[in-house]
Amino acid sequence: MYKILKKEELSPHVYAMEIVAPRVAKKAEPGQFIILRVNEEGERIPLTIADFNRETGRILIVFQVIGASTMELAALEAGDSLLDFVGPLGHPSEIRKLDGTMVVVGGGIGVAPTYPIARAMHEAGNKVIAIMGAKTKDILIMEEEMKAVTDEVLVTTDDGSYGIKGFVTNAVEELVRRGEKIAQVTAIGPVIMMKSVAEATRPYGIPTVVSLNPIMVDGTGMCGGCRVTVGDETKFACVDGPEFDGHAVDFPGLMSRQRMYRDLEAVEKEHVCRIGLGRK
Repeated sequence: MYKILKKEELSPHVYAMEIVAPRVAKKAEPGQFIILRVNEEGERIPLTIADFNRETGRILIVFQVIGASTMELAALEAGDSLLDFVGPLGHPSEIRKLDGTMVVVGGGIGVAPTYPIARAMHEAGNKVIAIMGAKTKDILIMEEEMKAVTDEVLVTTDDGSYGIKGFVTNAVEELVRRGEKIAQVTAIGPVIMMKSVAEATRPYGIPTVVSLNPIMVDGTGMCGGCRVTVGDETKFACVDGPEFDGHAVDFPGLMSRQRMYRDLEAVEKEHVCRIGLGRK
């Protein structure tokens, strides 16, 4: 059993939890994920690691309530325990010194998994700029945390209630216009957002990494549920990813596969599931 030390509601229906998982924390690296189960009847929920502390053995996860399983998870409180907490899974982000600026782009709760990547790339000696997108100011998360590990933070909101009015791609274009020498962009968030970022950087030849979180069952490559086409190859997000070349991902195919499971993910008939539109 894995004890929940802390629970916090970051914005409506978005929660952060600190979990005691010493062996996971000891091996965790930026970009990796875990798979948890609330109880014996629960389904496996993959979540990208938002932070880890090797000394205290704590793992931070951030999730949005989008279906029955995440609703069960959100019902737990500090002091409760999870049945399973498996990880770290997937390949870690490549952390290295770049010849230019590292830009991390987080959309919605995708901001959370960009945090350890930004921190590690900054510690590696890179200039790091974070772009954070949200529909409105009141659902923006982790702004202060991101400011502490980057050189600059640009915020975009769909309605213009805070920062730049528009989408994260508007901020990417702004960096290009001002002459920023961008060596790499890593984007995490809704699939449509990652697709848009990849299309925005493609004309400039900016290497762009995206982190994919399609439907997973076992997390070991056996079920094939998380398969995605990258270039001319079939990849499995759980064992080959979760990070891939954004310019090579077949996003239309990925979005089509995710739409297949919307009805199954619904909490009830009146609930419209947002799987594929939300993020980890």
